[in-house]
Amino acid sequence: MVLLPDHVHMIWTLPCDNADFSRRMALLKKEFTKGWRGLNGLEQPVSPSRRRDRRCGVWQRRFWEHLIRDDNDFIRHCDYIHYNPVKHGLADCPHAWPYSSFHRFVQADVYPRDWRCACGAAPPPPPGFDDIAETARE
Repeated sequence: MVLLPDHVHMIWTLPCDNADFSRRMALLKKEFTKGWRGLNGLEQPVSPSRRRDRRCGVWQRRFWEHLIRDDNDFIRHCDYIHYNPVKHGLADCPHAWPYSSFHRFVQADVYPRDWRCACGAAPPPPPGFDDIAETARE
């Protein structure tokens, strides 16, 4: 999981008898937004049409899901998620973004702490994730 200013990436394992991810996502966004606004958290600008629809500037309106196909697909999506703060210019290295499961993965020896790190050196070339974007569906 990684939490960014306007969106989140997560990998969920849902119960076999209740895979209603749409409902879960709606509840997660609703409850987070209530808490965030209760703490006077900052919001992105909202257009007049979004304001009319009672939308606020915390989350993107839609979401995309992807069914993990195999171990390699899982690894690629974990890499995509953990690199996302760097991709969006929010951190120079995955370990520099505090709102990420990357730190848990480092503690579990899944990633080295300096994975895709640019601290004190020229940044490594970004990984290619074009295939991941193509497999997401709205």
